[in-house]
Amino acid sequence: MNLFAQRRQAVYDAITPGIAVFPTAAVALRNNDVEHDYRQDSDFYYLTGLDEPDCVLVLVATKKRRQSLLFVRPRDAKKERWDGIRSGVEGATRQFGIDKARAIEQLPTQLPQLLGGAERLFYRLGVRSDLDHLMITTLTSMRGKGRRGVQAPTHLIDPATIVHELRLHKSAHEQKLMRDAAVISRDAHVQAMRFTAPGKYEYEVEGVLRQQFLQGGSERVAYAPIVGGGANATVLHYRSNRDRLEDGSLLLIDAGCEYHYYASDITRTFPVNGKFSRPQRALYEVVLEAQLAAIEKAVAGATFTDLQEVAVAVLVQGLLRLRLLRGTKEKIIANKEYRKFYMHGIGHYLGMDVHDVGSYRTKKKPRPFEPGTVITVEPGLYIDAHDRSVPKAYRGLGIRIEDDILITRKAPLVLTHDIPKTVKDVEKACAG
Repeated sequence: MNLFAQRRQAVYDAITPGIAVFPTAAVALRNNDVEHDYRQDSDFYYLTGLDEPDCVLVLVATKKRRQSLLFVRPRDAKKERWDGIRSGVEGATRQFGIDKARAIEQLPTQLPQLLGGAERLFYRLGVRSDLDHLMITTLTSMRGKGRRGVQAPTHLIDPATIVHELRLHKSAHEQKLMRDAAVISRDAHVQAMRFTAPGKYEYEVEGVLRQQFLQGGSERVAYAPIVGGGANATVLHYRSNRDRLEDGSLLLIDAGCEYHYYASDITRTFPVNGKFSRPQRALYEVVLEAQLAAIEKAVAGATFTDLQEVAVAVLVQGLLRLRLLRGTKEKIIANKEYRKFYMHGIGHYLGMDVHDVGSYRTKKKPRPFEPGTVITVEPGLYIDAHDRSVPKAYRGLGIRIEDDILITRKAPLVLTHDIPKTVKDVEKACAG
């Protein structure tokens, strides 16, 4: 049984008795008649391995039978000449281990037969409006035929409650893909450190990152890279990447590749000229200390709240030491005064999506980490360029350090451990 069939078996176990419907991602227009690069819906790919648009997966699970049906675009020589080869109806069963395949045009007529007699329908509303409309009209029609013995599903359940829990726990195969993504991203970050110099532009550094991702075998970036020099690094989601890099400033790069549908998410901050100034180094080492302390706590049973509290305590202690905050550590933390310089969370789940799926809370409490989960740990400090309450040497400094962590029962496994981040290693990498 192949990997995707195993995943479908897990879904069968969870939905029996019931029927689950999963659509592909829609094709999105970039402008006029030009499309964005296509990227498959993560749930659909997780269950099929198929990256074509305009398909629907149906999983039927009763006490007596389990069956997978895939509605796909049929082969079409003329259209394939323009847009590439399709798997087609025959290829869907042969290539992806699907029990039966049909042309996507048959879905409206087949759907009532598939849904008939099923009490529970697992379908996520609000993702594909066109399929939402088909589902609603089909169910409405079936309900109107109740006196003729047609039975429509009476329970509508979001299948994400099942699939997202499966995706949260990474198998050995998935962990390997995420290690590979981390290696490709490592090479890109190191190359960017070597390339960067005063007078270069942020978009030139972004170009180095993207080139290295592709050369490493990555299909695409995991998210739009952030390449922020100087005060741009204090903008958390800075993405224009157009400014000139100035001597004496820092460069923050938040970038990761996607490899076989699995993401990496890495941030490094380093001096444009290759050498930290004294204030830059002082602030950088506070962030690094906070990150290392949080990573140490990233084991099974801990929570994001635990990591955030550890990081905040270290950051506040460092800000007090540098006289960027005044008062007592306890009061500053209680009043959240540190949010002036650190205003985001410590991290998030990572997987097929860069902000991956999975519940962050259970029973209204922070959810403990479980073995096989991958998270990011990314504290930072951001000093507004116009903040006259701090010494001038710190104004406009933005520093974030982010790594990808595999949760185990013992010590955390840092997938991105070999990307330079100590002051010594960063300066060495910048020097080439």
